[in-house]
This record gives sequence, C-alpha cells and structure tokens, in this order.
Amino acid sequence: DATNGVANAMAQGRIYIDGDIGARGMTMTKHNPRFEAPQLWVFGKVGDSFAEFMAGGKIFFRGMQENYSRADAKLLTDLPEEEWQWLQTNMKRFLQAVGKQYLFDQLTSHRKEWNLLVARKPSEKLARDVRPMARFREEIWDGELGKGGVIGDLSSLDRSPIGLLPTGGLRRFVPVWANEKYLPPCQSACPTGIPVQKRWELIRQGKIDEAVDLALQYTPFPATVCGYLCPNLCMQNCTRRRVSLPAIDIRVLGKASLSAKTPARLPGTVKKIAVIGGGAAGLSVAWQLWMKGHEPVIIEGRKKLGGKITDSIPQSRIPADVVEHEINRLAKSIRKMQLGKPLTKERFLKLKQENDYLVIATGAVKPRKLNVPGMEKALTALEFLQQSKLDCVTVGQKVVIIGAGNVGCDAATEAFRLGAQSVTLIDIQPPASFGIEREHAEAAGAKFLWPRFTKAVTDEGVELTDGELLPAETVIVAVGDMPDLSFLPDEIRTEKNFITVDETYATSDPQVYAIGDVVRPGLLTDAIGAGRIAARTIDGLLRGASETYDKLPAIQYERVKLQYFDSRMGEFTDTSSCANSCASCGACRDCGMCEEICPQNAITRKETAGGGFEYIVNDEKCIGCGFCAGACPTGVWEIMENEPVE
Repeated sequence: DATNGVANAMAQGRIYIDGDIGARGMTMTKHNPRFEAPQLWVFGKVGDSFAEFMAGGKIFFRGMQENYSRADAKLLTDLPEEEWQWLQTNMKRFLQAVGKQYLFDQLTSHRKEWNLLVARKPSEKLARDVRPMARFREEIWDGELGKGGVIGDLSSLDRSPIGLLPTGGLRRFVPVWANEKYLPPCQSACPTGIPVQKRWELIRQGKIDEAVDLALQYTPFPATVCGYLCPNLCMQNCTRRRVSLPAIDIRVLGKASLSAKTPARLPGTVKKIAVIGGGAAGLSVAWQLWMKGHEPVIIEGRKKLGGKITDSIPQSRIPADVVEHEINRLAKSIRKMQLGKPLTKERFLKLKQENDYLVIATGAVKPRKLNVPGMEKALTALEFLQQSKLDCVTVGQKVVIIGAGNVGCDAATEAFRLGAQSVTLIDIQPPASFGIEREHAEAAGAKFLWPRFTKAVTDEGVELTDGELLPAETVIVAVGDMPDLSFLPDEIRTEKNFITVDETYATSDPQVYAIGDVVRPGLLTDAIGAGRIAARTIDGLLRGASETYDKLPAIQYERVKLQYFDSRMGEFTDTSSCANSCASCGACRDCGMCEEICPQNAITRKETAGGGFEYIVNDEKCIGCGFCAGACPTGVWEIMENEPVE
C-alpha cells in the first residue's frame, strides 16, 4: 500500500502500487510533452480526491467510483480500440512488475468491465453553465438592492456590463503564428549562416543524410571547421545556456559531415572568375561559385591548398586526414587550379583581363614584428607553427611567447610537444585567447602574464620595461599577421594595409572583390561566410539578378520556453540526443499545444501544399488572451497590438 499524496505533482516516470493508496493520489499531475506521460498503476483502491487538479490525462478503472467532476472530465464506458490496446500492453508490464502476471487474462477477459475518465479540453469546458455577469447583476445585485444597485435612485443611466473579453476587431491583442520569421540564435550567430536548427529538425524526421549533406551548401569544410576548428559561436549563443542547460553540441554533427555528399550543381555558365588564394576564404567562394554553375579558377602561390588550415594549425586540433578528405572533395569538383606561382602586379592585371571577376583571398601572411632591439633573435608564430607542423624546428627548455592570443596558445601547445619544459605567454593586456586553443595551452602547463611590456629580445630571453628578465632559449612573437598586398594595383583602395570593401565585399574596382583576412582579421567562419556573400553577389551580377542581404532578426531568448527540457541531461554523445534536445527556437515543432490550450478553441491546424502545415486563428473566436504564446515551447506565437477600430 501507499500513503496519502502518492505521485503528487508527478511529471514523468512510472509508479507501480501492489495494493491500495490513500487520499489525494496523483494530484496536480502535469505532463511534460517532451517525455512519456507519467503513469500511476494501483492494483487496489484509491482514496478521496484522486487526481485532483490533474492537468489533462486519462484514468482507467475497473469497478465502482463514487463521483467525479463532470465539468472537468468525461466518462467513457466503451473503451475505443486504441485505448484498449494501450491498456493491455501496459498492464502486462505492471502485473509483471508486481508479480501478478498470472492475473492478466482474468483482468482483460471482459472489456466492458473497464471505464475511462478523460480530462476535458479547455474548449470543451466552454459549454458549462456559468452565470454571466449580466445575469448576476439582474438576479442578485438588482434583486437585493433594487434596479441600479446602491445608486439606482440617483441615476437612470444604463450600467449593464460590457463584455470584458471581446473578439475580432475589438481585441486589444492579436496572436500571430510567426513560424520561421526569426532566426534561431545559433544560426544568427554563425558567420557562415549554416542553418543549425534546420539540420537538427531533419535528424528528428529521420533524414540524417539530408542533415549531413545540407552543410555543404554553406561551407566546403563542415567537418574541419564545425567539427574541430570553430569556436562554435552557435553553441555560445544557444538559448539553452540562458538557464544553465548545456548547449547543443554542433561538433557531433560537424564531425559526421565528413561523409557529406557534394550537392547538385546549377546549370553551367561560361563565366570565369579567378579566385586568388587557396585558403579558407578562397576555397569557400570558389565552392559557392562552382555550385552556382560558374567556372572558378583557384590561383595559389603555395603548392597546396588549405592556407593556414594545412600550413600552421597544429594537428593536435585537427586530424590531417579530415582536412585532406575535405580538400580532395572540393578538388574533385573544381578542376581548374594554378598552384605554386607567385602573384605580381603584372600577373594580377592579366588575370583581370582574362576573367569576368576577380576575388582576392590571399589572407594575412606577413607576420607583424615588434620594434624592439633583438627582434631578429625571435621566431614569428607563423613561421614557428609552419616549421613545427613539418617537425623541422627545435625549441629550448624554456620558451617565452610575446602575445597571448589564440595563435600564441597554438605556439605554446606545439612548444610543449617539441620538448619545452616551461612556456610563458606575456601580453600588454588581458589575454584575448579563448576556446580550445586556450584550454590546450593551459592543459599543457603554459603560464600567462600580463600586463608585460617588452623592452628587448636578448640571448638570455625577453627583457621587460620594468627591468625583469624572462629567461628563454626560444622566443616566439605572436602579435598578428598582415596581408601582403604588393601585387595590388594602386586604384584599389586600402586602409592600414587592408583592402577596403562594401557590405558585399566589392572593392573600389567593381570587377574585383576581396574577402577574408585581406579585409580584416577574423575567424575561419568569418572568411567562409564572406565567401558565400561575395559569390551570391557575383552570381547575381552575372545572371542579371539583384540580391539582397537583409538578415532576419534573431528571436528573443525569452520567447523560447526551456521548462520542457530535462536539466539533468549532461553532455551529448550522438546526433539523436542533440536533435531531440534542440529548443527549435522560432520554428514550430507541430506539438499542437497551442491548439490544445486555447480556451476558445480558436486555433486549428491546416495542411498546406507540399506536406507542410500551419496554424490558423479564427478571429471571431479569439479573445487575444495570449495563452498560445505563453505555452508555445518554440516561441513561434507572437502577440501583437491590435489595430485600433475606427
């Protein structure tokens, strides 16, 4: 047996009782729609006020019941087939759990012995006989005090009640089904614009291959970048983090994208575009132009593609075979490449004559140097990382790195790998490093000191302006890189040695575009996203179509309801757990909760062409209460001020 209040406020799970229970069992029960409905099985009798304040649900019972609230529930004495099948299936589990499986045939032999109480929907409760205010005034107020109440003898004005819940044009608020009218925060934060949420939706629909393949429409490096190298701004901006829930781990899907299949290409054109630079930005714009049917040719001064991804990012952060696979996938589609040829002004002008458009994506390849004595004794971070990736550089026992950004952290991690016993990073300000680069450096044992100002690099190490000497056999300078624009014609405007562009990445020469680190320093995803925008612009110009770049606004965090998620869930290990835990911000998951909760039965679901759906509001029934918006898990219902009635 169980005492009073068993399963009180139960929201999920199962309780099996091999006996009776006391009063108020399963009161205030709720159902979190993201999980299986809670179940309470009682072999014997239940006490008074069973299922009081129960929010929805069903009660199967066999035998007598003394009374129930007919206003809140309806009694079915002939169980529908679906309910009968559910009862039999779950009864087997219950009887087995309490050791009475031998009673199954006896309990299910007579279907008519079973009854079912089903909670009424809010819309069904409208039929209750509730005394309206006008009738109360007439029967009670005026009946006791006379017509007009306490002031009836002073005024004959009509004071009959005015309806407090108007519909139609008299409503103050109007609900709008704003499905996919706002970007989810993850997609809004992604410089590449990958529809992260859409990919999780496809996985929930069982379309795993489509979810994996979709990324290639936005980036040629879904595994390399999303799976390994990106600081994952989508995860940093995930709505779930606002209530201390773990962000959906896009890296799981990113790594799965290694098997993505090349998307279909648009019909080919004869238009030619030269992409100068074979790093992340250049390969991104070339990939996008190729998918749009054009013939890009990649011009790269080095003998291999990939830029800093292949040249200088440590293998501790990205497996070489992943990068190689994704570059090979691109190279199978884009066949025109010119590698290993230096770019001069003369060659640049020739390329301009031979092509419809040029895209400059040569990156930042000139390391900045400090204007201090002894700089020639130091290695720049770029040359150190390039050499360490080839295992052709050595370091001493003690290493000092000037510059504590992410590149400095990569250098620190590599220095430890090459045998350093002590690595110190110094900076003039709090270190700008973050993410996995900082984590790897700290895990390896790197120390960070700031503010520290370098006076000179000596044979003994780094001398600071305050007289302190940081001993080091190897000094590495990691204070950023600059573009090499020696090939650039004078008519293309620059500022502080970066190429000036507009919002579409067009330069002052309308035939020339520039993207990536030649425009401004940024993340790999910034460079890849810039490639998409430049490619869309060029494609629009070549086809005579105008293209706009107005982004949808991001949905407000507070509109998304996270109470439906289990806060106990820790890290995600597979794509399925990620997809099911995605809040689907701003995109309807077709749960029907709005239709279910509407007290006026004003919301209906409608099938649309192509297998889609939408939710429609009947203005003549809707009172603008906002229950739909308040209950909607994904925030797609928007409550707007109604237009004033003239």
